[in-house]
Amino acid sequence: MAFQVSPGVQVREIDLTNVVPAVSTSIGGFAGAFNWGPAEEITLVGSEKDLSRIFSTPDATTSKYFLVASSFLQYANALKVARVVASDALNASNGTPALIKNQDAYEGATLSGLGTWAARYPGELGNAITVAVYAAGTGTYATDFADYLASFDSEPGTSDYASERGCSNDEMHIAVIDSTGAITGTAGTVLETYAYVSQASDAKNSNGTTNYYKDVVNAASNYVFWAGHEGSLVNAGASTEAAITAVAGDYSDGTSLVADVDLAGGDNGAEIGLSELQVGFDLFEDSETVDVNLIFSPTLSGADNVTLSNYLIAIAEVRKDIIAFVSPDIADTVNNSSALEDVLTFANALTSSSYAVIDSTALKVYDKYNDQYTWIPAAGHVAGLCANTDDVADPWFSPAGFTRGQILGITKIAFNPKQAERDSLYKARVNPIVSFPGQGTVLYGDKTALAKPSAFDRINVRRLFITLEKAISTAAKYQLFELNDEFTRAMFRNMVEPFLREVKGRRGITDFAVICDNTNNTGNIIDTNQFVADIYIKPARSINFITLNFIATRTGVQFSEIVG
Repeated sequence: MAFQVSPGVQVREIDLTNVVPAVSTSIGGFAGAFNWGPAEEITLVGSEKDLSRIFSTPDATTSKYFLVASSFLQYANALKVARVVASDALNASNGTPALIKNQDAYEGATLSGLGTWAARYPGELGNAITVAVYAAGTGTYATDFADYLASFDSEPGTSDYASERGCSNDEMHIAVIDSTGAITGTAGTVLETYAYVSQASDAKNSNGTTNYYKDVVNAASNYVFWAGHEGSLVNAGASTEAAITAVAGDYSDGTSLVADVDLAGGDNGAEIGLSELQVGFDLFEDSETVDVNLIFSPTLSGADNVTLSNYLIAIAEVRKDIIAFVSPDIADTVNNSSALEDVLTFANALTSSSYAVIDSTALKVYDKYNDQYTWIPAAGHVAGLCANTDDVADPWFSPAGFTRGQILGITKIAFNPKQAERDSLYKARVNPIVSFPGQGTVLYGDKTALAKPSAFDRINVRRLFITLEKAISTAAKYQLFELNDEFTRAMFRNMVEPFLREVKGRRGITDFAVICDNTNNTGNIIDTNQFVADIYIKPARSINFITLNFIATRTGVQFSEIVG
């Protein structure tokens, strides 16, 4: 505030309403192989319907990834998916196919030889796409385009933009068609239409947005890119008047604008493995730019599964605001007489960490897309149980047991451990999944993968601290560059203590203390531009062991005598 040098009234506004904000705790993260969709890019999906719309329905190769992702979505409505592809995957085109992983790859690459159109994403599904184009002033529709005329109100003509400049016949219609039925199940289905777009590179709509067909399609299509990076229509780069009057009805390479363009050469590439999945999960490493809480593994075979599981645990350890959910190899528990030993071997090879959760068995589910039963890892389900716990209770409640630990949508489990086997699994940091006759299949443990005896060897305690640390650290950012004096420290305490009281009232903690004063903000701390707050927490503990004492007494005994 500037000093006043003459009489007057100065109005100041001081905001003392800072609070600790609510933070997300239920967002899943997953990387795997899919038949369609952007590759090496994080995409948010909210349901299995969204998953199949964006990444297409699975085939026999990709179903194990799709079903693990969809298993999480049975419990939650926020999953961030990273599709991964092998280096030999290709996008279909009407020229020489190439690998275009996503929008950034398209915009950043110099792609030549692709032809005029390319499939939006890598994969064989792109071979089903036909792009039908009809430009005004070219006389007749292409042979097949008349079949799609019903998708448009009328033939293309002259836009207002062109008419104002004394030009004509700049409009064109574009239809993207599933020519084989591989995408929709019905050959000839119109996937997308772009009506009355302009051939002029500087054409605008009445609202000021671009109407140039290349820009419109590239911005909106889920199926194709304009592939002519090395050229465009004859009008591109010329002035609007000269361009439109010079339209010859051809692309710059001479391909007729009234031709149906069939895309071909799309390839899913080799089956993905450890290295591709590591690249996919790398996208979740940055805690500042990627908000995710529960990452889970698709599970590989043999030593690769241990390596991938430890890789996810390492990501969680570095971020310290997520939990990694990992499962044993499918072969460790399916039709395996030594399931207990193999699961223990897997668990003993994993890093000790409170930021990881291990389950015990594969799950048998029905794959409706391929009409077959298949085995999948349980990691997606266990992560989903944590997300569901947030919805029905709070993150600091245990996701295990008959109240919140019911596994949904499965047919059977591969390994149903008995009490003695559960004892061995629990000592090895593995949470058993158990089927009880008439009571369902439940997660029957809430341990983290931490080997050291600690409060943090329980899922609910680890998730409690993740929630508190994330929320309070988010609020603490607003103390940066303030003055380290008693006023700022009091502001911080007054912000944090009501939040912790609310958590205590919701049974997350039994007591707390916030120390932020001159005892821990000494002169040396202040002089080195630091700010210190010590937050002491007594976490609530989940019940893992119940003892029921039944005591028989004589008829004449008063209970107060033996109880008191």
